[in-house]
Amino acid sequence: MAEKEGRTEQRQVKPGDSLGAKAVAGAPVAGGGVVVEVREKKGPLRAAIPTMPFPLAVICLFLNTFIPGLGTLLSAFTVLCGARSELLPERGVCCVFWLNVAAAVIQILTAVIMVGWIMSIFWGMDMVILAISDGYRDQGLPQDV
Repeated sequence: MAEKEGRTEQRQVKPGDSLGAKAVAGAPVAGGGVVVEVREKKGPLRAAIPTMPFPLAVICLFLNTFIPGLGTLLSAFTVLCGARSELLPERGVCCVFWLNVAAAVIQILTAVIMVGWIMSIFWGMDMVILAISDGYRDQGLPQDV
């Protein structure tokens, strides 16, 4: 059974159902318990954030912190240089590039009322989180798991 609430999707697994790897990893099932899997649904702008090497993601965060939108604009060009994105298989390189440019323009234009500045900082933090979770620490070398 799937329910949509806001931006999350919940799925309940009944005791008789076969549990996939994700459901088992999510929570232990006590005798007859229910496992709930929650996945965040990202909008097109958020899904277009590229996964970059860790040092570059930190530079983009630094730039976004002091000059809103600049790090996001730099990250748009990394898409043209081969950085991956969740949206890339669906939309293509050109569309993902322009979505990142649009996010940078929104951040720059709304920085005057502080919304763009805050958005810019969160965008930079997402870039760093994506870089860490994808294993690009230490100048692009995969980290040992």
